Amino acid sequence: MRALACLAGVLVCAGWATARAEDATPNSEQPRGLYVHAGVLMKDGKPYRGIGANYFDLFGRTLKNPADTSSRENLRALAKAHIPFVRFMCGGFWPADQKLYLQDREAYFQRLDAIVKTAEESGIGLIPSLFWHLPTVSDLAGEHLDELGNPESKSIAYILRYTEEVVQRYRNSPAIWGWEFGNECNLGCDLPNATQHRPQVVPQLGTPKERTERDELKFSQLRIALAAFAGTARKLDPVRIIVSGNSVPRQSAYHNVTEKSWKPDTEEQFAEILLRDNPDPLNVICIHQYPEKNNAYAGGAKSIAELIGLATKHAARAGKPLFIGEFGAEKRPAEKERAVFEEFLAAIGKHQVPLAAFWVFDLDSQKKDWNVSFQNERAYMIELVAQANARIQARALDTTKP
Repeated sequence: MRALACLAGVLVCAGWATARAEDATPNSEQPRGLYVHAGVLMKDGKPYRGIGANYFDLFGRTLKNPADTSSRENLRALAKAHIPFVRFMCGGFWPADQKLYLQDREAYFQRLDAIVKTAEESGIGLIPSLFWHLPTVSDLAGEHLDELGNPESKSIAYILRYTEEVVQRYRNSPAIWGWEFGNECNLGCDLPNATQHRPQVVPQLGTPKERTERDELKFSQLRIALAAFAGTARKLDPVRIIVSGNSVPRQSAYHNVTEKSWKPDTEEQFAEILLRDNPDPLNVICIHQYPEKNNAYAGGAKSIAELIGLATKHAARAGKPLFIGEFGAEKRPAEKERAVFEEFLAAIGKHQVPLAAFWVFDLDSQKKDWNVSFQNERAYMIELVAQANARIQARALDTTKP
């Protein structure tokens, strides 16, 4: 209750909009990017569905070395391969990686400008994820993670400032399709064994030398940070989608909070946490989903298709489109790997998921298990996604189908 009271105070004092995006009137006849109207994901005045890619290192590579233009060149290649958009880390992963922003903002944004310009020239959409590794925010502010739940903290001040600067700078770009908070922040909240899962300690990369129980994040604290980001983004951009970047709830997320246990949640409990993780003014339901061992999925689902069906159903009940921000198939014997990837695409098609993005394109650090490139043996995934997008477009043009 204290956290909720703080949240309300933040929203009122800052004058942030809490209305859903479909209640906002676009400033122009043709809204930019993706937006929601009456619970439907829209683009260019029409309902939209599409499957894109996660390009984690798109900006990170340029941030580290502006002379390295490979990610921009590969972004152009993705656009030519009929991949409509990418989701990417819009900042440094570690505090040391974000040092340029604090020391020389002009140089920092020149490097980000180059990414946005390339996207504009290539006709590909961008969904920047502003606080991908959330502990970095607290580390840059010199605070513990629990200060994310304090509206007056340096951590929240950093979130407010960075969100405002990024959104103001790029809100008029047609390349920006939406704004995302971070990556899977919900998975670290309220864990019964939180002591074992505190954020990493890597002092040479800018983290503190130790973590304490104050770095064991609770969702009541994360909700304040989400509100700071989403309220600011909505105030500055009344139309585009605002995304949490959260993963699908853990199988025991409800019981983690209420009982500090690992008891599996029911479908109703799953739905409650799903909506909790994506509160207004976040106006899409975001999940990340991968194959689960023994086909044991959240909400009692027994397959990929069943889980996506549950998420689609409860997103629709909430009046928010579903965004599967990550899905993919880990490297394995070729037949099994392809079968898993095709299973995801089939489920996305069956349930008419508005937005999805596969993990991950052009990321050498994950070449052992997950990397997809035009040069490796997993390049077929790009072609399968392009084919799926072609089917989506054909269906949209066929007026005989609902």
